[in-house]
Amino acid sequence: MSEKRVYTFGNGKAEGKADMRNLLGGKGANLAEMNLIGVPVPPGFTITTDVCNEYFEKGKETVVSLLRDEVIASVHHIEGLMNSKFGDIENPLLVSVRSGARASMPGMMDTILNLGLNDEVVRGLAKKTGNERFAYDSYRRFVQMYGDVVLGMKPVNKEAIDPFEAIIEKVKAQRGISLDNEMTVDELKQLVDLFKKAIKEQTGKDFPTDPMDQLWGAICAVFDSWMNERAILYRKMEGIPAEWGTAVSVMAMVFGNMGNTSATGVCFSRDAATGENVFNGEYLVNAQGEDVVAGIRTPQQITKLGSQRWAEQQQIPEEERATKYPSMEEAMPEIFAQLDALQHKLEKHYHDMQDMEFTVQEGKLWFLQTRNGKRTGTAMVKIAMDLLHEGEIDEKTALKRCEPNKLDELLHPVFDKDAQKKAKVLTRGLPASPGAACGQIVFFADDAEKWHEVGRRVIMVRIETSPEDLAGMAAAEGIVTARGGMTSHAAVVARGMGKCCVSGAGALNVDYKARTVEIDGVTLKEGDYISLNGSTGEIYFGEVKTKPAEVTGDFADLMKLCDKYTRLVVRTNADTPHDAQVARNFGAVGIGLCRTEHMFFDNEKIKAMREMILSDTVEGRKKALEKLLPYQTKDFYGILKAMDGCPVNIRLLDPPLHEFVPHDLAGQQTMAEEMGLTVAEIQKRVDSLSEHNPMLGHRGCRLGNTYPEITEMQTKAILGAAVQLKKEGFNPEPEIMVPLIGIVNEFDMQEQVIRSTANKIFEEAGVEVEFKVGTMIEIPRAALTAGYIAKKAEYFSFGTNDLTQMTFGYSRDDIASFLPVYLDKKILNVDPFQVLDQTGVGQLIEMAVDNGRKTRPNLTCGICGEHGGEPSSVKFCHRVGLNYVSCSPFRVPIARLAAAQAAVEE
Repeated sequence: MSEKRVYTFGNGKAEGKADMRNLLGGKGANLAEMNLIGVPVPPGFTITTDVCNEYFEKGKETVVSLLRDEVIASVHHIEGLMNSKFGDIENPLLVSVRSGARASMPGMMDTILNLGLNDEVVRGLAKKTGNERFAYDSYRRFVQMYGDVVLGMKPVNKEAIDPFEAIIEKVKAQRGISLDNEMTVDELKQLVDLFKKAIKEQTGKDFPTDPMDQLWGAICAVFDSWMNERAILYRKMEGIPAEWGTAVSVMAMVFGNMGNTSATGVCFSRDAATGENVFNGEYLVNAQGEDVVAGIRTPQQITKLGSQRWAEQQQIPEEERATKYPSMEEAMPEIFAQLDALQHKLEKHYHDMQDMEFTVQEGKLWFLQTRNGKRTGTAMVKIAMDLLHEGEIDEKTALKRCEPNKLDELLHPVFDKDAQKKAKVLTRGLPASPGAACGQIVFFADDAEKWHEVGRRVIMVRIETSPEDLAGMAAAEGIVTARGGMTSHAAVVARGMGKCCVSGAGALNVDYKARTVEIDGVTLKEGDYISLNGSTGEIYFGEVKTKPAEVTGDFADLMKLCDKYTRLVVRTNADTPHDAQVARNFGAVGIGLCRTEHMFFDNEKIKAMREMILSDTVEGRKKALEKLLPYQTKDFYGILKAMDGCPVNIRLLDPPLHEFVPHDLAGQQTMAEEMGLTVAEIQKRVDSLSEHNPMLGHRGCRLGNTYPEITEMQTKAILGAAVQLKKEGFNPEPEIMVPLIGIVNEFDMQEQVIRSTANKIFEEAGVEVEFKVGTMIEIPRAALTAGYIAKKAEYFSFGTNDLTQMTFGYSRDDIASFLPVYLDKKILNVDPFQVLDQTGVGQLIEMAVDNGRKTRPNLTCGICGEHGGEPSSVKFCHRVGLNYVSCSPFRVPIARLAAAQAAVEE
């Protein structure tokens, strides 16, 4: 813990810089850096992230006393640069207080503007500026924000609107006005009085009048917001550790609400939704920053091109656009020129797309923030590849710029063009975040969560979203709002999550109490289906058919770049020719796990399978297996053909037999008729298969060793299909995997059956096919004795689902009963069935690979559990020298990128 807790910046100087983001947070570090490179930033100071941790360890009073002298000195620093005094009636200084963690968390924590006002100071501000309306507008905003953030003034229930907004609506209704900026000075004064009364009535607290008390309240509220519900949820979703903490930045206020030569806005150096290299953003004249992101007033576009595109989407004629909704480029050309130059400068400096906030105070431009912008998966890939082609970054940086899990967004289905042409368009909004989404309407975040949990697809419909809606947004397929622009809370958060979003759909008339939305005369209720096109802003009635995405353009170029650097290749887990083809299209170079049991559940197959299981003689089982053989051969023929020229690792029968038999009376009667037995005999046989702990019972190689005729039939099917393909001119590469061995003798016995059956097949066919026999390492004893097993097994495939289960002693089916508690209490940091336990399970894998290769130097090793598509687990597999990972088809590109990143990070 460094003794220095506060770092100042201002007037082109700063005690911090960009590489101090861990200590100063992203916002604090970038404010310091902008000062150092000549960007106009109001002076201020940043309290470090270490203090946040101290705050929760030592308590509020201790931390305030530790900070007091440095904060007071830093306030004097701002006063000197701004030539004004905090709390002074004649020449007042006002400040803003903002959060800023090292990882960007847009909208998750709290901000307070215009701090330092009270009934006396506001009169001084009005006199100093000669603008009474501005002074009282700033005061009512301050009371509203402070009341919400520091004093806890919240809506009484989910159907109620914000209590301050309710008061504003009431005051506006008295005179029949609709916009906040139409209120008179007297109405703004009335708001201040009504706000203070409401705070006292609802919270029992008086509004503080001493500016230093206000400042300490705000600083502590920002620290408290690090542990609010929405921030905790966001950190969980993004994998941000709680111990990182947040910094607090205090800056001199600059005002966008001083009249028509003042403005506030948010802008991006490239399109955060599509990645297109166009400067874009939104601004509001005579407003403050919260107005833009809150979405209460729909802002105007910064560039003329953006404004024209917006007007086209909203079907507004050019003449009306230019008159009523001019861009900043047209309305404030000099300011726009400065803004455009600075956004170019910042992108060049950081070599990445920038998300910037700015204020114009009476014709002077100030920057309040810059950060690497949140972006969709599509934009992430395009921006990385464009910056590479522009020479701004190198190939390795381009790979590292892409988050593997965000590639998932590019693999989501898109609307079928024919279905889209026939769909009924209800209305259009702004295309805030691309994608195709269909679902049932819900209006509240908690309902979205509940419906999602029971398997329903939902679209969240809101007037506007707030950070409290985060959990519902995460659960929804898409989000639509009646208010707000391309930089509103809904738009920014949806892009960060990769969720389809349409914002600012002004035709929506949402009634939270009735749970209905009326759109141009059509009334929809909760539960009705709508579809969203986040790329065009269109909202369709009902469900619109979708089709799978394709790997093209920048995405395909990124995958080629991955192949250039990767050492660890990616296979897929696939049980059908269709899945195999999908994975191959995504770049899989083989099948790492083909589960034969999934092939037995078709109607005729399951009958033959059940007949085999329920037979109590070898002859009876062989007779049933003869029925299964052509089905299995056909299945393997299709998969090997789809993966021609690539290895296909086929796992012999693994699950306990009781999973296949009928447990219902109707099914038992059918089997009795098929086999010429009584129902009672069938029931007796079904009961005999029941086990107390089937996952550790009669399954895997134990089945093959007690019933070798099963292994014999499966070998015939696999190699029979391979022989047929070879005769047809194909190049099949089958691998036969013995599951669940714990001792090398289990493998020996299965290998003998496989090899002797293979010899017979090849002799009869007059054709030989090269194949390998390997094993699945999923029991800790097998990992510990891998050196012995490798004498016989030609390859290892780590089944990390069972290996995790047996190493931890956790049942995968029952872990949900205690996992949430373990995660909350930090006994576990992550679910070990989703993210590989590198310390324990990983140690077994590493040991098995090392010992196996001491015996068999060319031993191929791979992983085929669910972990094979999880980026941190893939990187671990690279480090311990595995040859491949295998994952579900739609995780293949994610694993390919993670594997390439592992190579370039070495």
